Amino acid sequence: MTLFAAKTYWLIGASHGLGRETARLLDHEGARLILSARSKDALQELAQELRHAIALPVDVTDLNAVAEAARTAGPLDGVIYNAGAYEPMRTQDWDSSTVLKMSDVNFTGALRVLGEVVPGFVRQKRGDITLVGSLAGYRGLPASIGYGASKAALISLAETMRHDLKGSGVTVRLVNPGFIRTRLTDKNSFRMPQLLEPHEAARHVVAAMRSRRFRTDFPRPFSYAIKALHLLPDWILYRRK
Repeated sequence: MTLFAAKTYWLIGASHGLGRETARLLDHEGARLILSARSKDALQELAQELRHAIALPVDVTDLNAVAEAARTAGPLDGVIYNAGAYEPMRTQDWDSSTVLKMSDVNFTGALRVLGEVVPGFVRQKRGDITLVGSLAGYRGLPASIGYGASKAALISLAETMRHDLKGSGVTVRLVNPGFIRTRLTDKNSFRMPQLLEPHEAARHVVAAMRSRRFRTDFPRPFSYAIKALHLLPDWILYRRK
């Protein structure tokens, strides 16, 4: 028996990359999984590979679809919000539809999902919530319009929920990865320090779910460097050239 055996987790953002590898690890641990994303075919392929999983496609930008999916999912022990959208974009190249899509998937989508599951967790005085943020949410970074801000909002949300739900029996944790080799980071043209393969990153996520720690930032030492930027005074970061 493991911590995850016979427990039901709703994993949103399960079709590719980090979510797919996290599903594989949790399935190996004996968890029952409800796999969600927009990609129906990829979800069904993954569900057939795993022992205890069902595919439940959902678009997190659609409130009615999220509510219907939550009803279909039924009673849960935990939820993992890993849905993500990313397009590298500088302020000079602002594209509102793309910016709003990133915000809607990365942050507002989490609000829709949590709105369906948190009240039930609070009533039953138990539940497990894992929010997958990003190290990019700690400080405004170049060419990160939309993405960085939406991840910063998710970090703030997790911190608030951690305060409010202390002693409620509901666990809230935040996982902030650095660069992971996925379809999203393939869009980057710059060198990505300590780039992780999805299966390596998934091990960090599952390890975080085993621990009592609220916040898990990885990989080290890159995560230390990113957080150190938050401590630098603005005049150093934004000095004119």
